[in-house]
Formats: sequence, structure tokens, C-alpha cells
Amino acid sequence: MKPIIENLDLLKLASGDQLSLQVYKFIGKKSQKKVYIQSNLHGSEIVGNAVIAQLIDFFSGLKPDQLDGEIWLVPICNPMGTNQRNHFFATGRYNSYDGKDWNRIFWDYQKVCQDLEGFVKAHFNLDPLTIQESFLKQQKTAFTKQLDKINRPSSAPLFEQYRYQLQSLSIDANYVIDIHSSSNQGIDYLFCFPGKQEDSAKYFNIDYGILMNTYDGDAFDEAFMKPWLALENKFKELGRDIKFDRESWTLELGSGMQMKPESVAVGVAGIKNYLFKKNVLKLPNYLPEITDIKLVSRQQIKSYYAPTGGMIQNRMNLKQPVKVGDKLYEILSFNKQEKLPEIIDIYAETDGFIFDVSTSYSVNQGEYVLALLSPE
Repeated sequence: MKPIIENLDLLKLASGDQLSLQVYKFIGKKSQKKVYIQSNLHGSEIVGNAVIAQLIDFFSGLKPDQLDGEIWLVPICNPMGTNQRNHFFATGRYNSYDGKDWNRIFWDYQKVCQDLEGFVKAHFNLDPLTIQESFLKQQKTAFTKQLDKINRPSSAPLFEQYRYQLQSLSIDANYVIDIHSSSNQGIDYLFCFPGKQEDSAKYFNIDYGILMNTYDGDAFDEAFMKPWLALENKFKELGRDIKFDRESWTLELGSGMQMKPESVAVGVAGIKNYLFKKNVLKLPNYLPEITDIKLVSRQQIKSYYAPTGGMIQNRMNLKQPVKVGDKLYEILSFNKQEKLPEIIDIYAETDGFIFDVSTSYSVNQGEYVLALLSPE
């Protein structure tokens, strides 16, 4: 099965060069289901591009009757961030023009929805699919106003134009997967919305997930999912327990500026498993590996910052187990007070394991060094 490949203009530069997005669409049997997968929203987090490349190769080998629905894939979904450099280092987490985090700019329908309770009361006794279609139509109507603003003579800032492109591709999806990595060096994990997605989280075959107990709707996965969660909660508040066929995920695979083969393999296998369990892939001889996932809260992740400036040495390794009082790392600290250099030892405040570490071994006072995931 060959994909439909579409090129979408994104941004024209002062030099006259045109930046664009490329979308790969695999269309199977007719179905209500749509999957949207993107990568590289943050410029240094490139691992998802390798995941998508392997998925394109895999989907290309399928027959149309092995895909129930359609899958849209967008690698390098942020060419502005991907091309951003400081010397040898890819940065691209923040828009260099206005300083905004590229993944904190998205349009959240819940924030502009005028009368959610009125919608629920008007649709209370209808079937879930009819409610879903009606709510999506209402979202799209509100979303179109973003384009009206962009097309005015006064136009709109870049972040609004950019988010419109990505969200216009994904707003009608059933399942959204946004592939990231640590900006530093981290383990593989995912973000999970509590109360809805815990059962599906294990399909990705990833050891750890972070439960999103609080969120503001500005991140890509949040902006997609938040209106649907609000709709479900409002139905429940008024006496009907209903779940809509909508899920949104952020996969965090490995380290920034790297495409570690083991993290790529985790991403590819996990997405295949997930789509199989969601009945998007119809593979009679496919046996997914499903393992338990440990879901933790953000509060269980403790970040450590340098108490003074210097050079990090003898730091514990990623995934290494830690006990209270273990030495996490040393700071080789120099001074301008006619004294010899000194070694400052930093010790663990809790049990756990090394969840994430900084890429740089040189730190100013107050800069990030590592994170520890602790048990409850």
C-alpha cells in the first residue's frame, strides 16, 4: 500500500525560501477511525523522525484490508525548530523570535466553548457516535475563526499560524501520538491522561508513564484531549457515564539530538501494538508484546540543581538505582579567592532511580543536573 504524500506550505522566509510540512497518508478500508502521528515538535528531539520512517516502511507493506481507517504521519513537524542551531548544538525548544515554547502555544477549544452544559443537555440521550460527530462539528466551527484572523490584512503572529496548520491536520483524529524525547538524556516513557487512558497505556510496552493530573491545555496533546475530557466529565456530572473514542499521547523516547536505536525500536513496536489493540491494524498473525506499565505522578520526579557553579563529575548513570544518602554526583568547583579547587559531593534526598540527566557537565549555580524518580 503506497501512501498519499502531500506537501503543505508553512512559512515563507525573508530570503524567499519556503518551509513546508510533508504528510504521509495511508488510507485503508472505510472507517470512522483516524490516527495522527507527528514528530520533532521540539527541534532537538529528533528520535521520532526515525520512528515515523520505520512506520512508513511498515505501513507500505500492508494491504488495504489490513488497515481499518487511515493514518497520517508528519515527520519534522517543526522545521523552524529543527533547523535552529547554536554552534554544534541543536536547540529548537523555543521560538527564537518571540521566546515561546513550541509545545505551549496550542488552541484549546474548552477555553472558548460557550455552553458545554447546554450542549450536553441537548445531546444527553443520543448515541455516542452522534454526540461525537456533533461536538467535533462545533469544535471545527470555532477553530475556523483562527483562519479568519490569519487571513485578515493584520494577519496573526507566527505561533498562531503554525499551530493552525498542525491542529487542522489532527483535530478530527481519534488517536493522536506526538513523539518527543528528553531535551537532555532520559529514559523512555509516556504521558497519560488519568481516568481514561490507563488501560491503553500498557499497549505501548513502555515501562513508565506520567499521569497528567494537572494541565492547562497549551501543549499539543492537551489541546486535543482537554475538550473531550471536559465533555465526558460534564456528561458524568449530569448523570451519564460515557467515553468517546478519543485518545492523545506524548511519547518521550530517549535523548535529545540523538536517535538511539533502542528508543526507536521501543517507539515503533509500541505504536504497532497500540494500533493493533485499537483495531486499526488487522494483522491475523501479529502477536503484540503487552507489558505492565508503572504510572507515576509528576510529584514523584525530583529535579536536582547545582548549589554552586563548576564541573560535574562521577555522576550516577541513567536508570541507576539510588538509596537515600547515596552520592549522586560531584561538583569540581573553582574559585577566584586564591584558594585551591574543591570537590562538593551531592547526596540523594530519597530512594529511586536516575530518570534524566543533563547533557552538559558544566553548570552555573542553579542549573539543572539530573532528575530522580522516587517511589510513592
